[in-house]
Amino acid sequence: MTVGDDRDVRPGGATSTASEADPNRYARPHRPRLIRFANGAASALGRVGLAQASLEPAGLIDAARKREGGAPLEDESVVPRLERLVDSIEREARLNPLGRAITRGRLVTLLANRLRAEAVFRAHPEIVDVPLPAPVVITGLQRSGTTKLHRLLATDPRLRALATYEALAPALRLEQPQRRSRHTGDPRVRVARRAERGLRYLSPDYFAVHPVEHLAPEEEVLLLDQSLLSTVPEATLRVPSYALWVEEQDQRPAYEWLRKTLQLMSWQDARAAAGAAPVDPAEAGARWVLKTPHHLEWLDTLFEVFPDATVVQTHRDPAVTLASFCSMIALGRGVFSDDVDPHEVGAHWGRKIARMLDRAMDTRERRSDAGFVDVSYYALVRDGDAAARAELERIYAAAGLELGPEVWARIDAAARANQQHKYGRHTYRLEDFGLSAEGVERWFARYRARFHVRHERAR
Repeated sequence: MTVGDDRDVRPGGATSTASEADPNRYARPHRPRLIRFANGAASALGRVGLAQASLEPAGLIDAARKREGGAPLEDESVVPRLERLVDSIEREARLNPLGRAITRGRLVTLLANRLRAEAVFRAHPEIVDVPLPAPVVITGLQRSGTTKLHRLLATDPRLRALATYEALAPALRLEQPQRRSRHTGDPRVRVARRAERGLRYLSPDYFAVHPVEHLAPEEEVLLLDQSLLSTVPEATLRVPSYALWVEEQDQRPAYEWLRKTLQLMSWQDARAAAGAAPVDPAEAGARWVLKTPHHLEWLDTLFEVFPDATVVQTHRDPAVTLASFCSMIALGRGVFSDDVDPHEVGAHWGRKIARMLDRAMDTRERRSDAGFVDVSYYALVRDGDAAARAELERIYAAAGLELGPEVWARIDAAARANQQHKYGRHTYRLEDFGLSAEGVERWFARYRARFHVRHERAR
């Protein structure tokens, strides 16, 4: 397996092959000329009293219901969560007109997706009987190799991964023709392809950080977000009060919705394979490979809902991952707002990630590490093929699967086809986000000592 060269700009400003990071790119983000004109025109219209995109919660729900044929929202506990999020957006997010329009569209789509899934559950209540045997769940620090590992394991035909187009719209409408197979004859693929092109246009630098490809595996945090109890809003917008509120909420409704949605998609797969034949829910189960750093904060709840999960935790120098992730957040927020404060991003996510790791370590201590496999980013990405294979062998052994030659060939081919820096090199520095190496070390001292995470240096 060919591993990628990971040289770029490191915390403290040391550089290798990448150019010096420009901190101004966060405060003054990339804007295509057409978008600059549209934002300016919309702002001018707003100043003279003409309405911009409304985020009024009742209107968002009405728009979603209209899109899905007027069906009611069954779980009304979603409504106060939506109200809390919208209040935070209106007071704190500082959206530009495009960001406001995108946010309205995203929230309407989120609600419509939930309504659509609820309609399928009403028509086919047997879906909740679909088994979900022993999922493999990848989590870890953002920028610690979780995406790479997810995409490698997703090549195994015994494991079912969530594709981006499915994450954006997990349920097919009941009246839609059924797919011939995954990715084939599915109207959601075309919609997701347009969304991918739109993101490339609005923020090309983002693809150097986290490529979002419509057929590639994606995080199930987008499914958790349908319960409006996820980190998705704070990863794209400045919503600190909402983020703190979510930390105090019971996450079980979100994880139970995730489970039901995975059952739904497993059932849809079985229905497509069966053609006109009826689907036996007991035979429709799939073994999923999941991935999101979000789980770090809620591992107790994850195991309550998925008690037989194998959790794979990746590890990398937190000083590097924090700087890299803050860069990703700032670039993403620049799509929505013309007022991005990199230092606020650093302070928010430094505290947040330290909390996530502390909660994860607390859970692991209570469980005596049962159900966990630890994977080194450096073994997976930098230390050569033998080290990478050894890490994968440990994952497969913990999951009760054999890493045979055919599966290894698939993984090897995927690694060779998806080298790092495919969309350009990513540059980042701690100081761009008001952070220091000393302060970060204090935040993450417990984590570094617990897992013996080495300090990463520019080569």
